[in-house]
Amino acid sequence: MEPTQTALIVPIPEAEDAVGRFRASLDRAASWGVPAHVTVLYPFLPPQQIDEQALAVLREAFAGIPRFDVVLTHVDWFGDAVLWLAPRPDLPFRDLTEAVWQRFPQAPPYAGAHSDVVPHLTIGHDAAKPVLSHAAETISAHLPINAAIDRVRLIAGTPDVSPWRTVCEFPLGAHPERPAGIGLQATSA
Repeated sequence: MEPTQTALIVPIPEAEDAVGRFRASLDRAASWGVPAHVTVLYPFLPPQQIDEQALAVLREAFAGIPRFDVVLTHVDWFGDAVLWLAPRPDLPFRDLTEAVWQRFPQAPPYAGAHSDVVPHLTIGHDAAKPVLSHAAETISAHLPINAAIDRVRLIAGTPDVSPWRTVCEFPLGAHPERPAGIGLQATSA
């Protein structure tokens, strides 16, 4: 089956040990093969619009944003239905979203459904409150989680169908406090 959607995400592998087992049963995206992540933009362009020009624009946008470090500090909620981890600082994630949205105004975050896009790592949603609360308590014991953010991943798939695949990874620019390649793994786009 050909993919019907794309997304730009920042994988957070450092969180997998803490959230993986909960995401497996509480977050649909985990069943699609999507790793623990903070969303930069979803939905992005339809897969047939991802061409060399779009990839070049993304590559340039992300190269202009420095690599950064975050700490997943606490568990939070959207209402009683969505449990998530909060990255601090969250401004670099907002900058990533803004950089893409400025270049692709036809693809607003969450299709324009939310006036404020809050960077977060979803743990689970639409489960019974006691189930989500148990996950929150268990995960809180593993916090804080430190993560080095050095890339954005473009993925493609069809909602509720596994697996989503990686189309491309885009390295971020040099960290403002250390030369490129020091303390972070290099990646090719």
